[in-house]
Amino acid sequence: MEKNASTVNTTPHQDVTKEDEDTRRAGRPGSLAGRIALVAGATRGAGRALAVELGRAGATVYVTGRTTREHTSEVGRPTETIEQTAEAVTAAGGTGVAVRTDHLDQGQVGALVERIDREQGRLDVLVNDLWGGEHLLVGSVFGKKSWETPLADGLRILELGVRSHVVTAALALPLLIRSSAPLLVEVTDGTAAFNRRYRDNLYYDLAKNAPIRIAFGLGQELAEYGGTAVAVTPGYLRSEQMLDHFGVTEETWRDAVARDPHFGVAESPYYLARSVAALAADPDRAARWNGRSTSSAELAEVYGVRDVDGSRPDGLGYMADVVYGGKPGTPDDYR
Repeated sequence: MEKNASTVNTTPHQDVTKEDEDTRRAGRPGSLAGRIALVAGATRGAGRALAVELGRAGATVYVTGRTTREHTSEVGRPTETIEQTAEAVTAAGGTGVAVRTDHLDQGQVGALVERIDREQGRLDVLVNDLWGGEHLLVGSVFGKKSWETPLADGLRILELGVRSHVVTAALALPLLIRSSAPLLVEVTDGTAAFNRRYRDNLYYDLAKNAPIRIAFGLGQELAEYGGTAVAVTPGYLRSEQMLDHFGVTEETWRDAVARDPHFGVAESPYYLARSVAALAADPDRAARWNGRSTSSAELAEVYGVRDVDGSRPDGLGYMADVVYGGKPGTPDDYR
């Protein structure tokens, strides 16, 4: 589905209602003016959208990833690059800065942090959206016992989903705490409550629960600096890869419901991103969110955010209630 940089719509329309304006004032354009953000893992999906929405609110956003116009990562999707993300941030009203970084390489992460320090002198928002393990899931993880998963693939999942987060936090936090109100956002799959159920495979379960514990633990450490650490998750994410998987586009995504009825509750990456941008501009965020895990749907309710189509989907609620809980309901009941 993904288009070239010259045709991709990087700034989706905003059907903002009066309710949105009244209740998500913290996320309005300009509310993050002067703030410095790093979105680690911003090549595509939620990471790209998070960078764009932070930029739309006025932030300078450093965007990192391994795929550039000259280099493609193991994910194998050359159609999405960090340069495109940076350009989208700037087009939205912020300042986007692309820095190719492998967040498993301590030297590269250290150089990135030194560059931000040299150019900006501080960091206000760190978003850890590092993953890039989807290519390992279908063949090596889903439907397999842990001992049936090739050990190399399982360990790679932990590298991509856990070690990268730890390396980035360890090297960036000394700069982050220079901010008057530092914010660390750990992006994962599932809230603490939702992830009480086993997430299909040991390696995936560990990879998606670790960021929740990282946010909980670092929330304790950041508290004395007036900081906030929070783990966030989308519901059923309508990412570029998912759209490609179903052979649909953002405009025709509902056609995929014929193959997977649950996709009817899918949300765009901008739903989570708009919610996080509002959280980032909330002066009371530490009291509300520090150490917690939350979802796009919960944040959207608190801040009055809506998705690009004007809906407010609750994908995790639908999965918990209907798919796993056996309650009657349809995806449309949760939009």
